[in-house]
Amino acid sequence: MKQLKSRTGMAAIAMALMAGLGSVAAHAQLINLTPHHKRAQAPVVEYLYPVQVHLSAGQPAEVPLHFRVVSGMHINSHTPLNGYLIPTTFSILTSSHVRLESANFPPGTDITLPSAPQTKLSVYTGEFVVEAHIVVSQPGNHLVQGKLRYQACTVSQCMPPETITAAFDVIAK
Repeated sequence: MKQLKSRTGMAAIAMALMAGLGSVAAHAQLINLTPHHKRAQAPVVEYLYPVQVHLSAGQPAEVPLHFRVVSGMHINSHTPLNGYLIPTTFSILTSSHVRLESANFPPGTDITLPSAPQTKLSVYTGEFVVEAHIVVSQPGNHLVQGKLRYQACTVSQCMPPETITAAFDVIAK
């Protein structure tokens, strides 16, 4: 009988310890203390607008797309000054009725970094506008899935290239 009480007592202690450890682990995850936990980061560039545009079918049209780079970051311009840097580009997913003719980018701002004052970079910071020249071949409503690809950097490091969606609705008459 003593052995049964001893086993029951040990089982209760083990269960209490496991519950306590589970609670500590859950709490650590809630406050992101686990060293292997990787936080999902928001994109460095945000697509602002337009949400909807009205165009004439069969006629080339210019659609200004507004973007904003997060404060404290920059992205390479469409025409970086060094060939090894990744340029910012814009494309649209192939659609049977909407075609991207071209995209015009603003000129970049030339900067130098404290770590390499002899090297100039052409970058975008803050808000910038890409002018997408599109042609809609058929009247109707068309959802356009635009893609902005860029490489974001701080003054000390660059991140891998990212692509964000810049979706807008085209109403063509």
